[in-house]
Amino acid sequence: MAVQPEGTPCWADAMFVDMEGAKSFYGDVLGWTFGESTSEFGNYTQAYADGRAAAAVVPPMPGAEGASAWCLYFASPDAAATAEKVRESGGEVLMEPMRVGDFGTMALARDPGGAVFGIWQAGSHEGFETEMGAPGGYCWGQVFTRRPEQVDAFYPAVFPYTVRKFDDESMDFAMFDVAGQTVLGRMAMGEDFPPEVPSFLNVYFAVPDCDAAVAKATERGGTLQYGPMDSPFGRFAAISDPQGASFAVIDVTTTVGAMPATSPAP
Repeated sequence: MAVQPEGTPCWADAMFVDMEGAKSFYGDVLGWTFGESTSEFGNYTQAYADGRAAAAVVPPMPGAEGASAWCLYFASPDAAATAEKVRESGGEVLMEPMRVGDFGTMALARDPGGAVFGIWQAGSHEGFETEMGAPGGYCWGQVFTRRPEQVDAFYPAVFPYTVRKFDDESMDFAMFDVAGQTVLGRMAMGEDFPPEVPSFLNVYFAVPDCDAAVAKATERGGTLQYGPMDSPFGRFAAISDPQGASFAVIDVTTTVGAMPATSPAP
């Protein structure tokens, strides 16, 4: 595959203390298989959906044993320049750009609302090999935030996004487009989110059957957080895995209702 346009979600990974447990869980729920890990790169282990690179899992670095969480990376032609834009636009760089062999250069950042995301400047590793919506592959990314106005200004200042918003004012939802393609959503967190839940960037993986994926996840010790719910985009549900990492599953073949009308953000 070719390097993705700047600002396009291009990779996802998560850190797990129990690597074997994570591989077993996601193998069952998403149908992933796993490649060999190499100690040279911290036992970073790639996951495959139908033989195509879909994501990766990695054990925590010594002294960095925090909560497990999925991280979505956005494509950048220059990770250092993107990190500088993050700072200039009110975000925070959590990890300075770091070269990872000949695979590429990564950085970690936090938006003004508190959601964490990654930056990836591709080398030999260009990102997802899965097709959008293919079972087991990455499908969608959505920022949940309590600071929608700040976030709506931040991301287009860092990446070449144009912004559209739902015309229905009862739902504060924005979409970020690159080169005519919608690549990221933003949902304002309302009263239905407990106050202790921080802003986050949720990663959606495609499944052939949302209800079956939820049943498998809960059977394997995961927790259903929301859904399953029908939408014009697909039937989806939000889940936490047994180690606490949140993600969502979506069946894009099962849609209900008309696509909402949108207008360019002022």
